[in-house]
Amino acid sequence: MHSGVCDPEYPREVTSAESPETAEPTAREAEQKAMTDAGFFYFLGRRVVAPLARLGYRPRIEGRHNVPRTGPLILASNHLSFIDSFAIPLAAPRTVHFLAKASYFEGAGLRGWISREFFTGLGASPVQRGAGQAALDALDQQRRMLEDGRAIALYPEGTRSLDGRLYKGRTGVAFLALQTGAPVVPVGLIGTNLAMPVGANFPRLRPRVTVRFGEPLDLSAHGAATSGRARSGATDEIMAAIHALSGQELAASYNEAPAQGTIERIKQVLPHERR
Repeated sequence: MHSGVCDPEYPREVTSAESPETAEPTAREAEQKAMTDAGFFYFLGRRVVAPLARLGYRPRIEGRHNVPRTGPLILASNHLSFIDSFAIPLAAPRTVHFLAKASYFEGAGLRGWISREFFTGLGASPVQRGAGQAALDALDQQRRMLEDGRAIALYPEGTRSLDGRLYKGRTGVAFLALQTGAPVVPVGLIGTNLAMPVGANFPRLRPRVTVRFGEPLDLSAHGAATSGRARSGATDEIMAAIHALSGQELAASYNEAPAQGTIERIKQVLPHERR
């Protein structure tokens, strides 16, 4: 017999079209899955090392609310120091993956095992550095991560700035964003180059590092990933957002190592798209 009392859950139970298999995961569920995929060492880093690092180094973390907790995401940052790839994952509110030199994963013996487990635990995946096919393979690897709903960290400058200036961005980050539809959160790192300068073995406790997360960028208005103009315009928007967060002096050139040999010098001066 009908009791005449309305069950507030009744409409939800009857009309919901989502099953447990098709429902979108919550931020907590997505984070737990990401940490499980990354492995024990990443879990240890997030739950033990990260709080201790924040206590010891007291980084200033701004704009964490700008980082979406679920779904594919690209964190595009300036690059000042080796510890940038530690600062971003430790400051972000979700698991972050990035690519690291394959040599970190290929060592032999106890030292090689420690290096491999350490970088795997940090959320790193091995990649062969270089241009041509190696660069395309790296982009494809990152695309698969985004398609899996992961967050990845990338440096549009390509390599560390040794003079503290912000260099022109390469188009690989914009290509990934336009190809996958993933939003881009710009990141401004301040002081990491002073906390751990080139040549230092360990980071210093002073000065304090600042990590700033900007508002997500939807780059779809620039056009398709196949358009060079779209990639260029999206890259300019990303770099402008990073500059607004970091406040660095701008360099009107790409950041790249000196060319080795005549052929490489010719390649650098010829007009071409930088990935």
